[in-house]
Amino acid sequence: MKTRTVIVALLAALALCSSALAQGRGFGLGIIAGEPTGISAKFWTGAKTGIDMAAAWSVEGENAFNFHADYLIHDFGVFKVTKGRMALYYGIGGRLVDTDADAFVGVRVPVGINYLFATSPLDLFVEVVPVLNLSPDTDLDFDGGLGVRFWFR
Repeated sequence: MKTRTVIVALLAALALCSSALAQGRGFGLGIIAGEPTGISAKFWTGAKTGIDMAAAWSVEGENAFNFHADYLIHDFGVFKVTKGRMALYYGIGGRLVDTDADAFVGVRVPVGINYLFATSPLDLFVEVVPVLNLSPDTDLDFDGGLGVRFWFR
């Protein structure tokens, strides 16, 4: 099941990023380190909204592939910076975790800070994410990470 999950997740991410480029909004591609650790992508859907996703692997000792996608709302008025832009963001999304033993589906509620450099095609972010696992059991979990992305325009 793991190979099929990875292929479907990566094809969905590629389709979304291709759509963002076709609309002229560009997309960011980079890494996220934490739980999970892997490849991060994001594209803007409007001036203050975006979709981020990651294809990543658990670092908690399980052999687990993670895929998540979140709809995010950015508030650029919270932090005042002299260069670039910084936003508090929050949103809702979904997570699929595929381990050797089982597959988990959950609802994510990310909260984070995103800094966009003024003169560089990079952004930095840090987030904490409560996750309500819905299947196979209902329980509360947490994700979190620190990342950097390069923006293609």
